[in-house]
Amino acid sequence: MTDQRRPAAYTLQTTLEGISPAQLTGFFVGWPNPPSPETFHRLLAGSYRFVLALQNGQVIGFVQAISDGVLTAFIPLLEVHPDHQGQGIGRALMERMLTELGDLYATDLACDDDLVPFYEGLGLRQANLMFRRNYERQNGRPGAG
Repeated sequence: MTDQRRPAAYTLQTTLEGISPAQLTGFFVGWPNPPSPETFHRLLAGSYRFVLALQNGQVIGFVQAISDGVLTAFIPLLEVHPDHQGQGIGRALMERMLTELGDLYATDLACDDDLVPFYEGLGLRQANLMFRRNYERQNGRPGAG
């Protein structure tokens, strides 16, 4: 069954201009130690690139990339607020991010098996991934000051 919900108007933004931590709530659902909105804001500020989906002044989705700016980029996070999923926002965010990273040699990401078809539909190919996690630090590194 296809989702017939039509998304309300939203815009994509690639800066933090006008974005406060209060506009970054409702994400990291199911994480045992999610980052606070303040930490989330710092995460975006320290990213190589990010794209935000905004609706009525609230962030409803985001994608983040880290990179050396020369050859490679990694996309660690893509998330759409639960109230706005199934409306094509995640696809729009990824398409914009892939355009932003289009002049680099390699763009990599890791995903759960059930998301492989979504990313293949964007032109990515499946490969192996190795990782290490410290879930006690999942909420982020303490901020300076």
